[in-house]
Amino acid sequence: MTLRVYLEDPYLTELEAEVVKADAQDGRPYTVLSETIFYPEGGGQPADRGHLGSAKVLDVQTCDGEIRHFLDKPVEPGPVRIEIEWRRRWDHMQQHTAQHVLTAVALRDFGWRTTAFHLGAETSDIELDVPDLTRQNLRDLEENVAEEIRAARRVTYGSAEAADFERLGVRSRLLPEGLSGKVRLVDIEGLDLNTCGGTHCRSTAEIGSLSLLGTEPMRGGTRVFFVAGDRVRRRLTAHENRNLRLRTLLDTGDEELPDVVQLRLEREKALARTNRRLSAALADSTAQILCLKSSATVDAHWSERDMAFLQSVARAVAEKAPEKRVLLTSETEDGVLFVVATGAESGLQAEGAGPAVAEALGGHGGGRGSIFQGKAKSLAQRERALKILREA
Repeated sequence: MTLRVYLEDPYLTELEAEVVKADAQDGRPYTVLSETIFYPEGGGQPADRGHLGSAKVLDVQTCDGEIRHFLDKPVEPGPVRIEIEWRRRWDHMQQHTAQHVLTAVALRDFGWRTTAFHLGAETSDIELDVPDLTRQNLRDLEENVAEEIRAARRVTYGSAEAADFERLGVRSRLLPEGLSGKVRLVDIEGLDLNTCGGTHCRSTAEIGSLSLLGTEPMRGGTRVFFVAGDRVRRRLTAHENRNLRLRTLLDTGDEELPDVVQLRLEREKALARTNRRLSAALADSTAQILCLKSSATVDAHWSERDMAFLQSVARAVAEKAPEKRVLLTSETEDGVLFVVATGAESGLQAEGAGPAVAEALGGHGGGRGSIFQGKAKSLAQRERALKILREA
């Protein structure tokens, strides 16, 4: 059995250990150590990262009773120096300790029981057995948690038999069936005594701060998202940098940003509606001009016209002049677009002539009935494509 040093001292970052097993799982090399400071994924907390000699530790998992350190390259059995990525470990310690405080306060002050916990890369969350929470609920919960963080409550470790949990007032969930022997306990002085195998801060003061970000319904309860510790500072810095960019772009202050953005969005929607009306009118006028041409096969080409415009013109021509065949093309940043359309009296179906036109243009497309559209490599063979349509 690997000695789990991280349980006794989560602040230890380096250690001399022994590789007692070197193997591979699904093509990934791994080692088993005599003792480890690497936390294996579990209990909602991700695994540690770091180095095992010159190899990178990419993941740590508990498999078949072993703590397996998955590496970027094999390491031979023998003595090895291991080192964890401290910033990642410290972040996990802050988030996990914050979760204990959040869970304890939610239960003590509001009667909301935690049913799940997830520590994410950017945000973390707990699930509470309450159908919904108001903004005032969140503010009250956040303020009560802040008081416990400021109280600098000491965090220590112990153990007890499951049979003694009720007497000791242990908060516990999801223990394995048939569990025997002593279970590790995390004690937040005067606040919470909980079963947990994760890594934690020495004091609630080391959490620094916690911010509740929002909620979403989840399995009849409510998922509450939060950030704690250094994440709060980093998140605030990111928000301030974003606001600075927005203030510069919109030439306004923080308080006015939502109103200015809303006004811009309303203007954009109005412009989009106007653009659609103008585009439809232009498509109809263009179709009328094409219909006036005497030839049975008509064509037109534009720069930077989208597929929707080509289709609108093509359909209008096919409806207004059912005897005509149409080839429309446009050069855009995304490539060459083309549309083939045939009227009901043209003696041709676009889906029949379309593939030959697409091949001539070195492209591909699809369609049914009177419309066939696609993308082409170039317009070098446009006249050939037009001839195919004319003679089909």
